[in-house]
Amino acid sequence: MSNNPALGVLLHAIGGLAAGSFYAPLKKVQRWSWESYWLVMGLAAWLVVPWSVALLTTPDLFKVLAASPAKAWTLCVLFGLLWGVGNLTFGLSVRYLGMALGYSIALGFCMVFGTLVPPVMAGELGTILATTSGIIILCGVVCCLFGIGLCGWAGLSKERELTDDQKGDAVTEFAVGKGFAVAAVAGVLSACFAFGLAAGKPIAELSIEHGTTPIYSNNAVLVVVLLGGFASNAFWCLLLNIRNGSYKDYSFGPVPQQAFNYTMSALGGTIWYGQFFFYGMGTTKLGEQFDFSSWSIHMAFIIVFSNLWGIAFHEWKGTSRQTQRLVWAGIFTLISSTVVIGCANYLGTQ
Repeated sequence: MSNNPALGVLLHAIGGLAAGSFYAPLKKVQRWSWESYWLVMGLAAWLVVPWSVALLTTPDLFKVLAASPAKAWTLCVLFGLLWGVGNLTFGLSVRYLGMALGYSIALGFCMVFGTLVPPVMAGELGTILATTSGIIILCGVVCCLFGIGLCGWAGLSKERELTDDQKGDAVTEFAVGKGFAVAAVAGVLSACFAFGLAAGKPIAELSIEHGTTPIYSNNAVLVVVLLGGFASNAFWCLLLNIRNGSYKDYSFGPVPQQAFNYTMSALGGTIWYGQFFFYGMGTTKLGEQFDFSSWSIHMAFIIVFSNLWGIAFHEWKGTSRQTQRLVWAGIFTLISSTVVIGCANYLGTQ
C-alpha cells in the first residue's frame, strides 16, 4: 500500500474532530443521569457501530478473530479494560471541568504517558536520553506538563471569579479539584488504547491475509479492544444505575423526550467511534517513517476541536481577560508540546 502522509494527517484531523465533538450531543440529554446516557452512548460506540463497520470492511471477520493469537486477544482486551476505566474518568473530567479544560488536561496527561511508557517498558529510556532527539522529547514532555499547569491555573482563576450560578450556566457541576484528579487518571489510562492497537497488529495482519483492504485492517483490532472497554464501562454504569435508582431513566418519561435522549446518546457514540476509525486509517497512510507522530497529531487535533466546542458552549463566559489568556496560553503550550515531540521523533528516525 502506498503511503500518503498528507492524507494521513487529514484522516487524523477528521478523527480529532470526532473525538473533540462526541460530547456535544450528550450535553443535550435531559433528565437522565450521567451513567444512563453514558451506557447508551457506549452501546453504540463500543459494540453496535464497531461490529457493523468491521463486518462491512473485513471479509471473514469471525474466521480472522478465531484464528488470531491468544496473546494478541488477551493483551487487546486487557488494555481495553484499562482504557475503559480511563474513559469513565474522562467522562467525569468533562462533567466537572467542561469540554475545553477537561479535554486539554486529560489529553495532556495522555500524551505524556503515551510518549514515556513504551521506551520505559522496552528498557530503552537510557538509550533515548543519550540522543539529541531523546532530550528534545523530554523537553516536549516538560512543555506539556507546563501547559497542564497553565490550564489548571486558569481553572482555579475561573472558580474564584465566577459565582456558583455562573459556573452552572456553562458546566453544571464545575469542580476544579475533583475534575483535575479524574482528568489525570483519565489521561494516564486512556493511553492504553494505543497500546491495545499495537498489541493487535497480528490481528490486523491476519485480516489483510483474508482480503481486507490495508486501510481498514485495524477495524478487526478495534472490536477486540473495545470489548474490554465496554466491559469496564458497562459494569460501572449499571452499578451506578442500581445504587442511584437511575435505571428508571431508560423507560420512564415522555416518549418524545425519551426518543430524543436515546438519539443524542447514540449519536454521541457514533461520533465517538469515528475518532479511532479515522485514527486507524491515518496510521496506515502515514507510513513507518511518520507513524511515530500519529498519537501526537491525534491529541493535538482533539485539543483544538474540543476547545472550539468549549467556546461554542460559552464555558469561559464571564471570566476575566487574564483567565482567558491563561487558558489559551495553556492550550497553545499543549499543542506546541505535541509538535516538539513529533519533531524529535522525526529526528530520531534520520
